[in-house]
Amino acid sequence: MSEKSTFKQLREDEREVRKQLIINAAMALFEEKSFHEIGMREIAVKAGVSAASIYRYFPGRDDLFVEALMQDINVIEKLLQRRVENGDNMETITLAVVDYMVDNESTFQMMVHFMIRGELNPQALKKFNGVQRKFLDMFDKVVKETEDAGNLRLNTQAFFASLAGVVLTFRNYPGRTAEEKRKAIHKLALIIMRQGALEALETA
Repeated sequence: MSEKSTFKQLREDEREVRKQLIINAAMALFEEKSFHEIGMREIAVKAGVSAASIYRYFPGRDDLFVEALMQDINVIEKLLQRRVENGDNMETITLAVVDYMVDNESTFQMMVHFMIRGELNPQALKKFNGVQRKFLDMFDKVVKETEDAGNLRLNTQAFFASLAGVVLTFRNYPGRTAEEKRKAIHKLALIIMRQGALEALETA
């Protein structure tokens, strides 16, 4: 490798490190505050970079959110793939998905943020649509490998939307401990999963 190409690689590596620092800072803040309370300046301070330089990596806050969400989707994909390879059934995988959403506040906040808002700049929207397709494709694969799913994509969409709705509704349910809330979410998630499997068998 020439000295010029080595220098170029070092610059690219440095850029990726800075970009990851910004994403990590944003994720840490998402654990503490709601999206609407976090600005790009605060993310820059947390990452240890200037407010101006953060825009070299991300044109806007939504672009940063989408990039962070994509990284988390990759983590979920690896988690589910390991469970499929270990021979886990659909019940175990369902609870793993629910637990990930409950335990990773930043990921869940980002998902809800984009699902509720709906209006993004064109570049961020294109990326988020890609994230959605990747997530649904991943679920298609899991459902196909664990169950006879009938109409695969519709089942996947209904399954994921239902799980997300259960977590959204009961994750902060008043008057219950964290463990009680998790158990209630688990029960509802399994009802959704079993009902979906039953309907798939009836229409097969």
